[in-house]
Amino acid sequence: MTEPAADDETVAPADDDQAATPAADDDEFEGPRRRARRERAERRAAQQRARAIEEARREAKRRLRGSATPTTARPVPRGAVRGLKMLLWGVLAVAVTVGLGLVLYFTPVMSVRTLDVVGLAAVTDAEVLDAAQVAPGTPLLQVDTDAVADRVATIRRVASARVQRQYPSTLRITIVERVPVAVRDFPDGPHLYDRDGVDFATGPPPPSLPYLDVATPGPTDPATTAALDVLTALRPEVVAQVGQIAAPSVASITLTLVDGRTVIWGTSDRTQKKADTLAALLTQPGEVYDVSSPDLPTVR
Repeated sequence: MTEPAADDETVAPADDDQAATPAADDDEFEGPRRRARRERAERRAAQQRARAIEEARREAKRRLRGSATPTTARPVPRGAVRGLKMLLWGVLAVAVTVGLGLVLYFTPVMSVRTLDVVGLAAVTDAEVLDAAQVAPGTPLLQVDTDAVADRVATIRRVASARVQRQYPSTLRITIVERVPVAVRDFPDGPHLYDRDGVDFATGPPPPSLPYLDVATPGPTDPATTAALDVLTALRPEVVAQVGQIAAPSVASITLTLVDGRTVIWGTSDRTQKKADTLAALLTQPGEVYDVSSPDLPTVR
């Protein structure tokens, strides 16, 4: 048992010397294949190092450029640009309009140089201009057309008035005169009444104008209104034959024709039906024509 142990101790150093010798030989001697592999590995390492250096250099340049120049702004959407342009044009249009309005309002560029009055018959041009009270040279935009129309309408013979600006320098006044439909005598002379019962003139009446016989003539008097409604409903050829219309009340209206014949009208109901019936009835001979019941008219 003792001898094998000694043998083991003797053999071990010999094995170490033999193992170390090839390693030393490998370090001292390098074959062609190993040298080729080593060179390839060294070239790859050198290439990787060069690439890493180049990449680091490029990254450094990018960082330097990024710190020296501002970041490129994102392009504005096309819709936003269009909206901004429209807004600018709108603001410009408003500014131009306001500026033009101020010029026209405060300067005589477009001022009243001509007053054109339309619709005159019995009313004179001087009456209208005096009532209008518009000074020549007044800027058209400063003229209150409604106020001018109201002043012109205060003329007794004027039923309505309309005032219009006609650029560059004309103010047109269009009037509608009252038309007489009846006349009534007063101590100061005959007074003319239009279809609304307005007493608008004093003077000689036109030929064949019917005489109005009511107690208190006027636009608010029911009897006056009823009598004038009858006159305006009659056909022109019938009105020309009427000499007088009497209305003691709205329920007892009578007509007296110029030839002396009498028409019993009755109430102011069914005025148009009665007017049509009377036009046909007057073609028959008689003295008294009763249309108070237009469905059953009579002639006596």
